Amino acid sequence: MLAQLIRLLILSLAFVAGAALAQSYGVAEITRLAEQGDADAQNNLGVIYHTGKGVDPDINEAIKWYTLAAEQGKANAQLNLGVLYNFGMGVQQDLAKAAQWFLLAAEQGEKMAQISLAALYMNGRGVETDYAEAAKYYKMAADQGDVGAQLALADMNSSGQGVEQNYEEAARYYAMAAEHGEVAAQFSIALMYRDGLGVEQSYEEAAQYYRMAADQGHIAAMFSIAALYETGEGVEQNYTEAFRWYRLAAGQGHPSSQNNLGLMYEAGQGVEANSLRAYAWLNLASKLATGVEQERIKRNKDQIEAQLSAEQLFQATQLSDRCLESRYRECE
Repeated sequence: MLAQLIRLLILSLAFVAGAALAQSYGVAEITRLAEQGDADAQNNLGVIYHTGKGVDPDINEAIKWYTLAAEQGKANAQLNLGVLYNFGMGVQQDLAKAAQWFLLAAEQGEKMAQISLAALYMNGRGVETDYAEAAKYYKMAADQGDVGAQLALADMNSSGQGVEQNYEEAARYYAMAAEHGEVAAQFSIALMYRDGLGVEQSYEEAAQYYRMAADQGHIAAMFSIAALYETGEGVEQNYTEAFRWYRLAAGQGHPSSQNNLGLMYEAGQGVEANSLRAYAWLNLASKLATGVEQERIKRNKDQIEAQLSAEQLFQATQLSDRCLESRYRECE
């Protein structure tokens, strides 16, 4: 994931900039400026040779010009070199050198270098594992608005990894990332509002963030917003909405949602009562769940099974099998 992120950044920012300059000024003019020692031109010439925009691709020439620009303190070039050494692109992989170049760029405020360096410290790659240093550079990037860094820093504040545990800071960074659409942050801040960790307890706020995450397909958030609609905590009680969200999560193989869906079919809450469908969903849930949850679901299934005739049980079991075989499309 980090590798893809860095490559995408290089292609979308630094490389595009170099290609645009090649079109505006021409390779010859950029080369002339680069040879005169202009750091911007050197970095852009490196991009041009790296991408082959206007010239034949030549990674060695790219590295040459990146290095000249980086040694003059050009942050983009330092980042580009860090990426090349990090992944062994055109050079022998050298994580220590990658860390050195990332550090120089990070201290100049280069956001992706900060994230990359933080990841190296987190995983002990090219540097000694140091969670405090990782948190330091994640914070630099997070405060520049990077969503991934905000999420990482929130997790570290929540667990106390690399920083003193601070639920208020965790909630603050989760909220930042959540508002930018980060689904994991939306679910995490919802949990904090549910439990009153770092924020004033509020089922209404929890519901808001659960809904954001659920709308993006987060399965646990689907289950959680369904449960709130079922109980009426934080939202107006609505069995129809509860059933809808349980059904969406159940169709993703979530056993707790399948269990609750079965119980709603049995009770006729949000849907017309149907013991056969109730048993079918509970039967599916009992096969997917584990441990204490499996035992609880099995008890629910057994209670409904005791009410069914042999023919009804056969039909319900067939429905369960058809539902699973169709990947939850033919369950009604």
